[in-house]
Amino acid sequence: MYNSLRVPVADPKRSYLAHKEAIDRAITKVLSEGHYILGKEVAAFEASFAAFVGVSAAVGLGSGTDALALALRAHGIARGDGVVTVSHTSVATVAAAELVGAVPVLADIEPAFYTLDPASLERALAGHISGGHGTKPPIKAVIVVHLYGQPAAMWEIASICARRDIVIIEDCAQAHDAALADRGVGSWGTAAFSFYPTKNLGALGDGGAVTTNDPAIAEKVKMLREYGWRQRYVSEILGVSSRLDELQAGILRAKLPRLRDENRRRQAIALAYDEGLGDAIGRPARRAGASHVFHQYVVRVPEREAFQEALRRRGIGTNVHYPVPVHLQPAYRDRVWLVGGALPVTERTANEVLSLPMFPELTDDEVALTIKTILDVCRSRQAA
Repeated sequence: MYNSLRVPVADPKRSYLAHKEAIDRAITKVLSEGHYILGKEVAAFEASFAAFVGVSAAVGLGSGTDALALALRAHGIARGDGVVTVSHTSVATVAAAELVGAVPVLADIEPAFYTLDPASLERALAGHISGGHGTKPPIKAVIVVHLYGQPAAMWEIASICARRDIVIIEDCAQAHDAALADRGVGSWGTAAFSFYPTKNLGALGDGGAVTTNDPAIAEKVKMLREYGWRQRYVSEILGVSSRLDELQAGILRAKLPRLRDENRRRQAIALAYDEGLGDAIGRPARRAGASHVFHQYVVRVPEREAFQEALRRRGIGTNVHYPVPVHLQPAYRDRVWLVGGALPVTERTANEVLSLPMFPELTDDEVALTIKTILDVCRSRQAA
């Protein structure tokens, strides 16, 4: 699906080819050693990734969704507890809260940055929520999504949560190595990362990790990921099976040393888009003091579907992250609570966002062609 266009929106195969020698060597090493679950490669990757994030521990898991769910469980979040997060996100964020029996409380986003609005969080904690079923849930945690590669307003959010003793879980699935004032995401609270193939640090299959500075939380997540075992075959707590396998750990370990260089390439592509597109289209804003790693380069476009189709016909791939807010999706619309009873910024945003081609292996010629094609489509729309 990625290679049928002149410029694809993503291309995981190019990522493999860019790392082919190191990845093939890592795979051969794992296969030849004959230990495929929770062995030396997982332990080595966990140590390397913890150091990269700037925390004391990382625990490898089967997916980013599992990482969110087990992070919540490790903090004691359980059935009936309220978890504040956003509706403009991958449904995995909300699904993880439901996996532990928690009640999603969905807040609005900042119009410029698309991340959790601290004012909306304050309203949630003050009890200004409605919808859902039964009595209002007691809010015990917040999942902060660092969306599209941009950090959320963590100074304000951390201050709000500290005053009320609210657990912070960072959803860093799209923000590997993003930072605020040199403090990296994943180090503000307990954090969940995804290593899905198209992420900034992607495996060749599913994978995830929890990062933390709390040894007790790290130990709890390790137990939860393998049936609640501390001693093999003895379940001390109720756990699951969610283990990062040795092959994926080896692949991730092979790719990690080049992640910062690849993020710099993403930033260079974003700058080229900024300069080339000018005011022709609604470009992404950057938070002051933040390092945005551009998992996605997201523009705002009225009448998006027609614009997207015009680009597709000219060979330029795009995607929409995300077209339907979680609170409007059939599976969730009657289950979640909303801050203030409505999320107007979220709904406006979902109708206009469009992700342009963005991955580090994009060539300069492909970036230039994408810019030229967008400008051509914009001129055609203005002339119509």
